[in-house]
Amino acid sequence: MRPYFALAPLLLLAGCGTEPAHKVENKPVAAIRVETVTLAEAEWPSTYEATGTVRARTTATISAKLMGYAREVRAQVGDHVREGQALVVLDAREMDSNVSRVTAAREEVKSAIPEAESGIAAAKAQLDLAQVTFNRIQDLLSKRSVTNQEFDEASARLKAAQAGLDMARSRRAQLDSKLARIEQEIRAAGIQRGYTEITAPFAGMIVTKLVEPGTLAVPGAPLFTIEREGSYRLEAAVEESRLHLARVGKTVSVTIDGIDRTFPARIVEIVPSVDSAARTGTVKVDLPPLPELRSGLFGRTRFDTGMHKVLTVPLAGVVTRGQLQSSMSRKTTLLMRA
Repeated sequence: MRPYFALAPLLLLAGCGTEPAHKVENKPVAAIRVETVTLAEAEWPSTYEATGTVRARTTATISAKLMGYAREVRAQVGDHVREGQALVVLDAREMDSNVSRVTAAREEVKSAIPEAESGIAAAKAQLDLAQVTFNRIQDLLSKRSVTNQEFDEASARLKAAQAGLDMARSRRAQLDSKLARIEQEIRAAGIQRGYTEITAPFAGMIVTKLVEPGTLAVPGAPLFTIEREGSYRLEAAVEESRLHLARVGKTVSVTIDGIDRTFPARIVEIVPSVDSAARTGTVKVDLPPLPELRSGLFGRTRFDTGMHKVLTVPLAGVVTRGQLQSSMSRKTTLLMRA
């Protein structure tokens, strides 16, 4: 048995030696064209970008001053309205009734004035007669031509005539006071009647509408929102650690993506409080009067933070693949100048 075991490794080696070896053919390699670019060190501006929303500088929420049903709605969302233009007309029948009532009361008082004037004139005549009679009796009394009784009667008639004139004048004054009070009521009723027509406080554009004919208008409940056109701001949310970059009066660069415009603008307000959830503060930037601007557009504002050194590569050394740009060297990340 042992001779067979000794021959097995020799047979295995002999079998392996009989397989043909693979030959490697040396093929010529095509030359690769290599171009080099020179990198340069340069000072490059550093910026911080904050995003925000375009808002109108002046916005008003229109509501009713009294309760009533909307009879007419004369404006729609997107309408351009002028100052004082009627937006909603409320049912004014109750107001009209009040105006009619106080107007009728005024006419009643006015009709009583001529009678009161006649009463004053009559009382004045009685007083004049009593005065003349009293003077005559007084003169006769000094001559002992009349009795004291007659003198006392003339004096009493004079006092009664004076009291009658005072009473007539008092009634006339009461009519004047009542008329003045009614005039005030008429003015108040007219003001209340005017509240049934809700008008635009300034020229602008209607951006929201919450009323339809038949809607019950309640004092304080919004009916419309109107924005003054041509006057917009970008309200940017700036990180609290970057708020020191903003100051009132500083000029920054603003980009409004919706209208594809970039322009300089001035900071006009920095809200003193910080949002505790987002850790940002609001910076308001005045925008130029562009007709394309609308409330709600997305915008970006850039703050200069200084200069820093970077490596630059010529435009010829930039490879563009879709929206990505990179340098020809894949081992080095460079800031590329367009």
